[in-house]
Parts: sequence; structure tokens; C-alpha cells
Amino acid sequence: MTERIVVAMGGGGFTMEPDNPLLDDHILDLARATRGRQRPRICFIPTASGDSPAYIAEFYAAFARRSEADHLALFNRTVEDIEGLLRHQDVIYVGGGTTVNMLALWRLHGVDRALRRAWKSGVVMAGLSAGSVCWFEAGTTDAFGAGLEVLSGGLGLLPGSHAPHYDGDATRRGHFRRLIAEGVLPAGYAADDGAALIFHDTELAEVVTSRPDARGYRVWRGSAGDAVETVLPARYLG
Repeated sequence: MTERIVVAMGGGGFTMEPDNPLLDDHILDLARATRGRQRPRICFIPTASGDSPAYIAEFYAAFARRSEADHLALFNRTVEDIEGLLRHQDVIYVGGGTTVNMLALWRLHGVDRALRRAWKSGVVMAGLSAGSVCWFEAGTTDAFGAGLEVLSGGLGLLPGSHAPHYDGDATRRGHFRRLIAEGVLPAGYAADDGAALIFHDTELAEVVTSRPDARGYRVWRGSAGDAVETVLPARYLG
């Protein structure tokens, strides 16, 4: 059977830790192990940043020497066959930014369907922040401009909800816990900056980190109507 992998980073990678490539190295190692190429093919999707040229340049600086790097732009789209491009990859890496705008634009261009098919075919899915929340059914976002809000309508490759940057913003932990306690969000997972949740199919296989103190969490609604949070075992990659 084809192994389907998602790497959901709360934060980190070349975007946030340009001098600490541990998480990005691990993503490429996963692709080498599952796809069999020493120079994996990796496609960056920077939709959430508005296809920021600077962000795209940072991606190529981080990956071009050790992989076959490409990117998919939608604001000035030049790729006709999006599904063909994405299914040709070994890794799809989604950047951070505005999650709700990204998801809306993906659906207009059919990227949502193409990503699902690529995932089913064994392409490793990865990303941070917006590129982490998008794989789940729901989560939290600051994309509406009035603090943290509920994000619904994620791609749903992974069940439940997700909160990235769990230790990077003082409000995120309490907000996520409250929404789960109130039943607004289903049970889910949170990740600190520097932590990556690795799913095989739809089950969490492991948490890996680029910092010794970074953590992943499972959060659910307890029988008393409160939020129950447990720290997940994590493997430091350093």
C-alpha cells in the first residue's frame, strides 16, 4: 500500500529557522525513504503569502542545492496542469501566511483536489503555520484581522483540529483549549514552533523537533466540559 505522510510544523523550517535546517532535512529524508530519490523533487506553494517573491527566493536558497526544487504560483499563474505538476513531486511544502485566503484560492484553481490526489499517491505533504493547519478539518487562524478566530473548511486530509505556534503567541494556547472545551472545535493537535507532527495515513506516528524544548500536544474535551491537554513524546533531531 502507498504510504501517505503529512508533516505539520507548528513553526520552523527555512522560514523561521534559517540557520537550523533540522526539520527541513527530516522532510527530505522522509521523501528519500519513501520515494527512493536521493535528490527529491520538492514543490513550494507560497499562496498564503500572496506568492511573495522574497519568500520564494528563500525557498530556493534553502533547497535548490539538495533537491530538484520548483514552486507553484497562483497570483501570476503559469502552470496549466497543476495536478500533473504536484503528482510529479516527492514533497509538497506549503508556506505560512493567510490561511483563509489560501484555501479560497486553492479551491478556485483546483489545488485542493490536486493536493488530495498527490497525497493519496504518496507525495509527502509538509508545511508550517498556514501550511500546517490546512491539512486538518479545522483550526485557529489570525487571518480575519481581529485576533484569533475559528478556521473551518480545511482540506480534511487529517481528522480533527490544529493549532500551530502554540508557544509562539501567548493567546494561542488558551484560545485553542477554550474552543475545544466549548465544543466549537473537535479534538486535535497543537505544535510549538520548532515541532513537527508526522502523520502516516491519518494516525500520528511521531513528533520531531528542531529545539530540545519544543513539544507537540493532544487536546480534547474532557467529561467535565473542560479541555484536557497532554504533552506528546518528542524526538529532538539535533
